[in-house]
Amino acid sequence: MNVAFIGLGIMGSRMAKNLLYADHHLVVYNRTKHKAESIIEQGAIWADTPKEAVKERDVVITMLSTPQVVHKLAVGKEGFLPHMPKNSVWIDCSTVDPALSRLMATRAEPHRVRFIDAPVAGSKEPAEQGNLVFLAGGDKGDVEAVKPLFEAMGKAVVHIGECGMGTSMKMVVNSLLAQSMMAFTEACKLGKTLGIDEEQLFDTLLGGPVAAPFIRSKRSHLAKQLDDTEFPLQWMLKDLHLVSKTAYESGVAMPQMQIVKELFTLANASGWGEKDFSSIYHFMNELGNNSKQSL
Repeated sequence: MNVAFIGLGIMGSRMAKNLLYADHHLVVYNRTKHKAESIIEQGAIWADTPKEAVKERDVVITMLSTPQVVHKLAVGKEGFLPHMPKNSVWIDCSTVDPALSRLMATRAEPHRVRFIDAPVAGSKEPAEQGNLVFLAGGDKGDVEAVKPLFEAMGKAVVHIGECGMGTSMKMVVNSLLAQSMMAFTEACKLGKTLGIDEEQLFDTLLGGPVAAPFIRSKRSHLAKQLDDTEFPLQWMLKDLHLVSKTAYESGVAMPQMQIVKELFTLANASGWGEKDFSSIYHFMNELGNNSKQSL
């Protein structure tokens, strides 16, 4: 397929490379061109603007940081949406709120562009290995039509429902992701305060049924603060803000999630934003130690 890929950050760059490996013809755009250099060397074609990238493309894939950026690049003054060919498909893999996805679907319709919201479950390593899971919202036939692209970038695509339902599921997933990490952090902090060795805590909790399975993959990050960032804390905070917004719009109370969001806000404000989101474990431990020393 002829594909345009817009957004080459931690996730997007790896997803785009997997499309190249699967022999799809690829045009790329990123706000900073230097992040695209390696993929251009491997055969992708650079476009100077988003609207240039999408011309004569069968499919456009966006993987962008925030709803505001998606809105600006798609339907802003120089937006790409009016320049997409009729009957082409726009797949937005960005983590945005369901309201934004539904708005983009509405804005795409007059241009006869088929819209799919398909945020991913998975971080840097699954993106590199092509093991992402896509949570898709949109017409089922449209999702099937672009399935070869999903298969090149991931191990599964789950059709959740109509437009906006993929991002709805992503709100649920990331809400649970952050809260599970915080619950594990608090439990370990209690255990260490009671005199239990940290390694023994990890061996017991991560080998048993009570800790979320994904935390096992974060063990090296929890044992030691690593520079290897898979999912930045600042973006988890952004996602929690979107969860809070979506819950408010839906009339759903999420008191525990709100507390977790505020703790991530505190960590971000304290300079932890570019570290992996699992570093909330170290932030909370340092916060407790600093509080104790000040007494």
